[in-house]
Amino acid sequence: MAADSADRNPAGPGTAGIAMPPSWPARIRALADGRLTPLVPKPSATVVLLRDGADGPQAYLLRRRGSMAFAAGLYAYPGGGVDPRDAEQPPAWAGPSPEEWAVRLGVDRATAQAVVCAAVRETFEEAGVLLAGPDADTVVAERDWTAERAALEAHELSFAEFLRKHDLVLRSDLLAGWARWITPAFEERRYDTWFFVAALPPGQRAASEVGEADRVTWLTPAEAVRGHAEGRYGMLPPTVTVLRELLPVRTAAEALAASADRTLTPVLGTAEVVGDRMTIRWSGYEELTIDGHYPEEGQP
Repeated sequence: MAADSADRNPAGPGTAGIAMPPSWPARIRALADGRLTPLVPKPSATVVLLRDGADGPQAYLLRRRGSMAFAAGLYAYPGGGVDPRDAEQPPAWAGPSPEEWAVRLGVDRATAQAVVCAAVRETFEEAGVLLAGPDADTVVAERDWTAERAALEAHELSFAEFLRKHDLVLRSDLLAGWARWITPAFEERRYDTWFFVAALPPGQRAASEVGEADRVTWLTPAEAVRGHAEGRYGMLPPTVTVLRELLPVRTAAEALAASADRTLTPVLGTAEVVGDRMTIRWSGYEELTIDGHYPEEGQP
């Protein structure tokens, strides 16, 4: 059945340009009936990289290639999953300690260390921006890191090994925690993702070409949110929500300062299906509600 006029944004304002997977209604029913065991979310980290522009801060966004298994064709921030080695092999470290990050992130020390490492490593792999330096007060000078980024992406060496090889320390003080989102329990892929904000270090440039992306761009939060509303920039709910939350800030430094007042309570969507009407809600984020008629897979 097609969505009727009573539907509330059946495409979902937080999911503009995204087709609802036909498997969702059946999975939501199975979860409600106890026939589906939710996958354990994989810990991951993503970084909203900011630089100051004439009209305020701009965020670095990449459009994931259409061949990607997750979020294909959507705009996202640099990010990815935690490497277990990052919990086991402590890198050289400057800034707030893993113990301090554990308190901030609401996890144990090893997990906090791995999450922060993932944030810095993925920003380096995907954007070419390295939040590390020879000491606690400087950042590394720009150079061609193509081979090193490829080796990290291929898991040929750990991030701690990379830093040790180049006599660098991870600058955790250049990161600020912003949010934490967990993929809804019914989905086929689930992530427990911490969102960080960071300013582009002086003397470094973000990559204009990324292996997992077919386009990269710098946009002010206002430009990105407006483009999303117009259907030009498809984004997952957490991506566009963070951009909306950044609308009031006037500089990258202001965004990092504002993060101190934010709680990192996990945001988790819940869903229900009644007949062929599917509703997905995120508590505290009513603007993201998906509410419409969606036939189950195989039905007309």
